Amino acid sequence: MNMVRTFAALSDPTRLAVVEKLSAQPHRAGELAAALGMSAPALSRHLRVLLESGVIADEAFEGDARVRMFRLERTAFSSMQDWIAEIEAFWDDQLSAFKAHAEKSSPAKARGKAR
Repeated sequence: MNMVRTFAALSDPTRLAVVEKLSAQPHRAGELAAALGMSAPALSRHLRVLLESGVIADEAFEGDARVRMFRLERTAFSSMQDWIAEIEAFWDDQLSAFKAHAEKSSPAKARGKAR
């Protein structure tokens, strides 16, 4: 999973709106276009970017292979969640270290030592 491609795909407001729609349930391209007030060709370009980045997946609709259903791809979001957890852990460690340093060098403690 390429995080740069994932974030680039999600940086566009239209593609983000598609992801928000798909978070509720899978949709056909026509349903997404109608919900977003877009033409099918305009939406198609956004869907292609989302598919290539791995953010969404498509599959044939039951009963009609010409109709594609689009859904979110869990692995893209799991990778992002793992990355965010690593960043949060880093900042938790940094803030804990800063807090320990600040408490060690606080003015109240320094005044107590001067007496």
